[in-house]
Amino acid sequence: MSDRLTTLALLWTLERRDGVTIGLTDHDRDLLIEGRRYRAAPGMTPAAIERSDGLDAAVTEASGALTHATVTETDLIAGRWDGARITVAVVDWEAAGPPSVLSGGTIGEIEIDAAGFTAQLRGPAAALDRAVTEETSAECRAMLGDHRCRVPISGRRRRARVVEVNGAAVTLDAQEPVADAYGGGRLRWLSGEGCGLESAISQSAGAVVTLCAPPTFATAAGALVEISEGCDKTVATCAARFGNVANFRGEPYLPGIDLLTRYPGG
Repeated sequence: MSDRLTTLALLWTLERRDGVTIGLTDHDRDLLIEGRRYRAAPGMTPAAIERSDGLDAAVTEASGALTHATVTETDLIAGRWDGARITVAVVDWEAAGPPSVLSGGTIGEIEIDAAGFTAQLRGPAAALDRAVTEETSAECRAMLGDHRCRVPISGRRRRARVVEVNGAAVTLDAQEPVADAYGGGRLRWLSGEGCGLESAISQSAGAVVTLCAPPTFATAAGALVEISEGCDKTVATCAARFGNVANFRGEPYLPGIDLLTRYPGG
């Protein structure tokens, strides 16, 4: 009967963008492999494993039940696992030898249903799907404070306390320095259930910032946040507010297809 038995187990190593790393295995008990403990998660299964000399991920899809404490529905919805690095390996748990890597990539789309979750895995080939060159645009294509924008961002980040959260509207204990200073910026949660997560800001007025989407986690008054100024990416704001037209990464005066629909003298 020994030729009908197998002592192989799949190992999943997941590394989130915030540095949290966990190990899971489809074995029925925890495994300690090369100093790392892989927690038993029998519900974690790959859709298929195909080895090739291409750049696509060998494992194209993974599914699992939301039963393990390290992979919760709340974290999946909040986006903590978006873009996480994942490595799939196989090991002979009885021989205790080194694992053999089967696939590696990042987590793409995640779908959650009553049975659990399904995550797509993206291999190195996914990077080739991006556009090779930029398209022209009237708005700036740089991000405020990046290496192309060059506006110093260190003095444009501030910490504040949450006074109230009403849907997507967050009231803080600090006023904005100028009108709509945080529109297009980011709000990073530094305490509470959302600690470490970021939310995009659509607009701000006084002490109220409006997020692009309501928080998916419970928030309470007194939570510490870090808010970063944003930019509406227009050349007028770049000149008047930042004095940075020399680094504007757009073509605001380039005629577009709308030129054909303008009235004479418009």
